[in-house]
Amino acid sequence: MPNDQQRFPVVSLIIVVYEMEREIRRTLDTIRTQVGIDLADVEVIVVDNGSSTPFDAQLLDGLPCSCAIRIDPAPSSPVSAVNAGIAAATADLIGVFIDGARMLSPGLVAGSVRAASLASTPVVASLAFHLGPDVQMVSAGNGYDQQVEDALLETVDWRSDGYELFRISVLAASSSRGWFGPMGECNSLFLQRATWEILGGYDEAFTRPGGGLANHDAFRRACELDAAELFVLLGEGTFHQYHGGAATSGERNHAIWDDYERLRGRPYRPPQLPATLVGHLPESARQHLAASLAWLEARG
Repeated sequence: MPNDQQRFPVVSLIIVVYEMEREIRRTLDTIRTQVGIDLADVEVIVVDNGSSTPFDAQLLDGLPCSCAIRIDPAPSSPVSAVNAGIAAATADLIGVFIDGARMLSPGLVAGSVRAASLASTPVVASLAFHLGPDVQMVSAGNGYDQQVEDALLETVDWRSDGYELFRISVLAASSSRGWFGPMGECNSLFLQRATWEILGGYDEAFTRPGGGLANHDAFRRACELDAAELFVLLGEGTFHQYHGGAATSGERNHAIWDDYERLRGRPYRPPQLPATLVGHLPESARQHLAASLAWLEARG
């Protein structure tokens, strides 16, 4: 957190963790290697949602504006942890990562700051990817696990160039339409503080483990605000590490969709707000253009 000697941060990152000692180390490494922004301008708030082994705040070393919050006892849903992080944030622009297992591409934070400056009510999003040969709910059934993933990550020099993660990943189901189609949810949602206040943060009525569709809901509600303008970062993304979480364990849970319809009175559909693409496409990410173009071609 900033003190009298520190400058006020430009952006706050809220990262929720639960039993993610392996994964959060890499996530934080990808924050340390962000380009185009001074780390002194980036506030990192890790919220531990009741892990059996508390998050080690020493893992934040090298991040000059950072802190850890622990919720204990904690509900099974991470929603209240997200809201605790938003409440603690001091920057005007706040990015939420409801799943701390997601590594960031190198320009994601700077790109989000840049895109947010382009509108009065920006909604800034980036595509989600899964590490591995297929979406992890499929890969897990074919022997993919943390050990396989560890070996996979050693095949690219992601610490020197985080864009190399594109080479060992696939589009997540929620981002399967690529850069030119609507996203089902956003796993790196950046909104101004005033917008978070209008939304009331994440809806704590989503009480299921993993939050159910709370993340989808926050993204859709943000996109439905009257003045909202959606920006999607071209050539950036988050990369999900396998940890057996609620969304990638391979189990299908139709109840979370029923919960959403009960709470909102309608089935969930991806927001249809047209997006403006901001950024550039690194060579390593071009392999994912095929899905984007295929979606356009399918529309005719």
